Amino acid sequence: MKTFNALIRYMLAGMLILTTSASWSQQTKIQNLRPYDHTGLNMFETPKNDSIPWDGFKFRLGVSTSFQFQNLSHENTMNTDSTTGWPLVDANKDNVDDRKLILITNGFNLAQANLNLDFQVYDGVHVNLVTYLSSRHHQEAWVKGGYVQFDKLTFLNSNGINNLMKYFTIKFGDYEVNYGDQHYRRSDGGNAMYNPFVENLVMDQFTTEIGGELQFKYNNFIIVGAMTGGEIKGDITWNQKMDAVDSTTQDPGLPGYSDAVPINKRAPSIIGKIAYDKQFNDDLRFRLSGSVYTTNSSASNTLFGGDRTGSRYFGVLENTTYSTTGTAFSGRFNPGFSDQVTSFMINPFVKFKGLELFGTAEFANGRQVTEIDKRNASQYAIDVIYRFPANEHFWIAGRYNTVTAQPLLKDPNGVTWKDDNGDIPNVTVNRWAVSAGWYLLDQVMLKAEYVNQEYKDFPNYDIRKDGKFNGFMLEACLGF
Repeated sequence: MKTFNALIRYMLAGMLILTTSASWSQQTKIQNLRPYDHTGLNMFETPKNDSIPWDGFKFRLGVSTSFQFQNLSHENTMNTDSTTGWPLVDANKDNVDDRKLILITNGFNLAQANLNLDFQVYDGVHVNLVTYLSSRHHQEAWVKGGYVQFDKLTFLNSNGINNLMKYFTIKFGDYEVNYGDQHYRRSDGGNAMYNPFVENLVMDQFTTEIGGELQFKYNNFIIVGAMTGGEIKGDITWNQKMDAVDSTTQDPGLPGYSDAVPINKRAPSIIGKIAYDKQFNDDLRFRLSGSVYTTNSSASNTLFGGDRTGSRYFGVLENTTYSTTGTAFSGRFNPGFSDQVTSFMINPFVKFKGLELFGTAEFANGRQVTEIDKRNASQYAIDVIYRFPANEHFWIAGRYNTVTAQPLLKDPNGVTWKDDNGDIPNVTVNRWAVSAGWYLLDQVMLKAEYVNQEYKDFPNYDIRKDGKFNGFMLEACLGF
């Protein structure tokens, strides 16, 4: 009871602060900008039909912040039998089994905040810069990225180009890659206003890369093509790791490579998307998109591990060496495709009045530079949300999310985990969650979630063997 009363006091105090901060919401209007508040819900690529007039240079400062109260518990199976399990797994030689879970209790997680800077530098030209001021993975200020977006090129004084730009959008910079539609709904550091749940998907497909993107929008169709450097940051050094495939040489007609030659060259990432998005009437909207992301070679690709902020579920299924920053992605699964990766995603979205359905079907394969064979990973998720009343400031929601993948795991003796046929086995991670929430204002949100996640078919020496966590989460958010 004492803990509950303290929780209520903290939450009320936090909501008072957030409500006071919402006075910032009367902001300068920027063209072709997705709002950081409730009005940005269910917006994907920014629309071309922007009604904001150009009347000179504009600057907009915004903030997104969130904090959570966590009440989760976790468990696993630690088989120390010398015949059927492993007596001791102790990679760091501290005489504590690496499979032993850290003790967790209820409490507040680290508050997260983003600084959002937007500039209208010319008619149809928008510059964006987002900085993570505080996050689980980077508790110091850390620039997420920035880009310039052209929806008009009137400064070229060409009627032909002006007519073309009625259908095209050009973006380049160091920005969030536009692979799939799920990234438009996820929590991103302090920005959690678009996500009806507390956490993102189990296999979180998000990264920022340096490159450019071209969007074509016509008659409810959207076509996106992009090319990036394939990594989360720029680098001109030649990676010295030998590529297991190239150094083996698959074509017998080609000479083998000397071990002294560094051959893990970088290749660009190619991203494509085709979508159909139509508002049939005031009640019904339908969108269907298909996306692809592929790179042939990379020193460190992070499509499934590019989040610089970390997960919302602190400490779950982590061992006694846990730290907030060092093990920042608790509850997620990264297949580890750091060299080659190709991934496809299909996202249907249907909204009928207050009822929303959003789905994800994803199929990926890839490998690390030391691997010869590619591994597979697949993910399915379905969100069902009902928003009410007419202004849709309240909601209830449910999500089911499952991942099946071939992980690259090694036992304590350094032997890669394989089955009797020499293949890497599949593991499965299942999650279901239910949530309810309230937008007190367009800029202020409170949500509650119950989550249950289970890990299946992991080997005895892995901490996730028969792993499970569940419990309640509360989150308060501000965005403007």
